[in-house]
Amino acid sequence: MNSVSQMVKPFDAKVSTPTPTPYEAQKSFSSVLKKSIENLNEAQLQSDVMTNKLARGENVDLHQVMITSQKASITLQATLEVRNKVIEAYQEMMRMQV
Repeated sequence: MNSVSQMVKPFDAKVSTPTPTPYEAQKSFSSVLKKSIENLNEAQLQSDVMTNKLARGENVDLHQVMITSQKASITLQATLEVRNKVIEAYQEMMRMQV
């Protein structure tokens, strides 16, 4: 019987975790969104710097330039897909009848 109570204890801790308030959830979502936009911007800037160095003839590895460029491209595509899903979810909520 003691082993069963030990196994159930971790689940009890998860159940008692308070759910965030709408304000906290909004704050959390906005901070995640802001961080992802900052990451996107950083990837784009890094890609631009590497591409400009290559165009000026500086000593940069072509492979690194291409990898940096592809990382920036993939980050942009992922961000756009998330944006599309958020807009789609918003539109779906607006179509709901109360």
